[in-house]
Amino acid sequence: MKNRLVVIDLDGTLVDRNGQIAKEDKAAVARLVQSFVPVALCTGRILQTTVPFITELNLEASHHIMFDGALIYAPLGRATLFRKPLQSDVVRESVEYCRNEGIHLELYSRDAFFTECENWSDGIHRNFFRVEPTFAVFDGIWDREAILKAEMVVGSPEDAQKAKGFADHFNGRLNFSVAHTPAYPEVEFLNITHPEVSKGAALRHMVDMLGIYTPEIIAIGDGLNDISLFKEVGHAVAMGDAPDEVKQVCQYIVADVEHHGVAEAINYFFPV
Repeated sequence: MKNRLVVIDLDGTLVDRNGQIAKEDKAAVARLVQSFVPVALCTGRILQTTVPFITELNLEASHHIMFDGALIYAPLGRATLFRKPLQSDVVRESVEYCRNEGIHLELYSRDAFFTECENWSDGIHRNFFRVEPTFAVFDGIWDREAILKAEMVVGSPEDAQKAKGFADHFNGRLNFSVAHTPAYPEVEFLNITHPEVSKGAALRHMVDMLGIYTPEIIAIGDGLNDISLFKEVGHAVAMGDAPDEVKQVCQYIVADVEHHGVAEAINYFFPV
């Protein structure tokens, strides 16, 4: 069966601990582009931190999934093809809860990253993701902005306890997924989205747009937030250092990002 779409996660899959894409992986993706095989990035990252990789890989002609599935974006025309923002009343309640519990909350619209005050995690955003926060009082932001994702950056047991309390409080009203990056293996990025949002759900929307048969899709990833994606495709590929829960839903295991697992997968499905 012809493989008509390759979907690739970024951090820990295509992007290494230095925030770079290895030349081997870049060359493998370039070979797909030259062969007119569509390649879609599928990431928890936001628009500003994903577009540079789209440009680097010459993927402007493809559609891409961002914000852990809350946005499908077409670089040509800078078009939003699909979005599923958080409900405004839930954003308001989330802000109030985090203020009362002393939790640092980050909010993301399509084009901006909002925070109310400086936090240790801002250094990660600036130095690794190369995105600058917009400082703003959150009062009324739920009416001014379509918030596609909220986030908590968990770096200590205290952070983890507070994040668990938040997740328990909003259980069923928000979707939670944990992401990591090789640059900060000890840090968890808790993505908070609309309860109907996931990478897998976004892929279903993309498939409807493109008219692609799901058994023809290859997906490559390494994180727990990739599980919903893997369940939607014909060929699921886990990176070698992915958690066991991820590997269990995949048919193929390749090397980790430092050993060019993406190139290994592409070369397997598309022999040179």
